[in-house]
Amino acid sequence: MTGLVYKSTGSWYTVKTEAGDFYECRIKGKFRIKGIKSTNPVAVGDVVDFELDETSDDTTGTINNIHERKNYIIRKSVNLSKQVHIIASNIDKLFLLVTINNPVTTTSFIDRFLVTAEAYGIEAVIVFNKIDTFTEEMLDEQLYLQYIYSTIGYKCLRVSATENKGIDELKELMKGNVNMFSGHSGVGKSTLINKLQPSLNLKTKEISEQHSQGQHTTTFAEMFELDFDAKIIDTPGIRGFGVVDMEKDELGDYFPEFFALKDQCKFNNCLHKDEPYCAVKDALENDEISWSRYKSYLQMLDGEDENYRTDIYGDGRASDNQE
Repeated sequence: MTGLVYKSTGSWYTVKTEAGDFYECRIKGKFRIKGIKSTNPVAVGDVVDFELDETSDDTTGTINNIHERKNYIIRKSVNLSKQVHIIASNIDKLFLLVTINNPVTTTSFIDRFLVTAEAYGIEAVIVFNKIDTFTEEMLDEQLYLQYIYSTIGYKCLRVSATENKGIDELKELMKGNVNMFSGHSGVGKSTLINKLQPSLNLKTKEISEQHSQGQHTTTFAEMFELDFDAKIIDTPGIRGFGVVDMEKDELGDYFPEFFALKDQCKFNNCLHKDEPYCAVKDALENDEISWSRYKSYLQMLDGEDENYRTDIYGDGRASDNQE
């Protein structure tokens, strides 16, 4: 039988067949994807083949094959430099939820996520959430960030679930697609999904006042069907995001504004760092490229990943799993 993975709990996978039936499935033996040392060989969004086992009281399945993925979002696992975690696969649109405060979303986090989306060919949309809570200063910062990313070419939305702002535009972008929502815990993913589809009634928690961080509410990635012809993959909050398997000489290609200038650099393999006659650095000096974007690029180029990733797929104990 063939089906689509809707939920992963690490050991069990909920698979839906074309007939609309759901089965709980395990993986057959030491199942591993060729070329990917992943902590989770099967991800939400995967199309899989499985066999039914009807010998027990409950009918379960055994996954024996994963169909080729058109794309996936992947991140490094903490303290396992050679291990990666596939967050979700076969995604049409990635919605990155960003909050200015409560909690703070840094430009380095935004840029790492966008670079990964570019590398795997996924359209990314930036959703500035909780706009109803903004002070004048926060509004200025949000509009500045929106200017930076919309100038590059990224679609940006301003949304408030509580005041119903931007919801219709968000739905329109999601229609007909498999959409992934991601961002730090506390940015309001579950609240926003509940607004889009109230019947889901996803759990939400208040922001921790002590750390200005959201409580870790989503433990595993899960896909839901929405009544306006869209699917959504809700993912656990991510504190850090380490980029994976990118060669230094290709990293700049995943910054669209760098890539647009690449052919104007004197050297074909220009890293836009120490080389003379670099069009990217010239544009930077002329304020045609954002300094925050360039700083993010240098951090990724130099492999400064350790401060940008934290394990989010733990068992939810203590504050390490909060975002």
